[in-house]
Amino acid sequence: MGVKQPFERVVTTHGRTVLRVCRAVLGPVDADDAWSETFLAALRAYPDLPADANVEAWLVTIARRKALDVVRRAGRHAVPVADVPDAAVPPGGLDLDLWAALGALPDKQRRAVAYHHLGGLPYDDVAALLGGTAAAARRAAADGVATLRRTYPRFAEEGSS
Repeated sequence: MGVKQPFERVVTTHGRTVLRVCRAVLGPVDADDAWSETFLAALRAYPDLPADANVEAWLVTIARRKALDVVRRAGRHAVPVADVPDAAVPPGGLDLDLWAALGALPDKQRRAVAYHHLGGLPYDDVAALLGGTAAAARRAAADGVATLRRTYPRFAEEGSS
């Protein structure tokens, strides 16, 4: 049985991965809230986590659940604003076509792409999150990437040049 890292190190080590997963599920606007909620929940549960647990997979699971909670809450509540903007301008020049293409993928493919390619999780951990085998997770991610290559405009432009 190993020794657990201090929780601050867990946040430092896995914070970016958790944020990428939250962004993949929610987009950039609500990802910060889900990230914060993930680490608050993790902080409460961390003392009971076995020392030999896969901390990254555990955090990604919490992040996915917290992101889904944000989606559910948003569907139940209207958000008042003072002025309706003419157009949403994402910070950092977010590629909205990519987010739309990713969002159009079937759920299992979108999650497999997010967990593996954005979250950096190995396929064994992706399979544990999705339910199924590592081979099925690999196939779902490959099918998702293949669909993105066909539907994401930037790939089409690169292929025609």
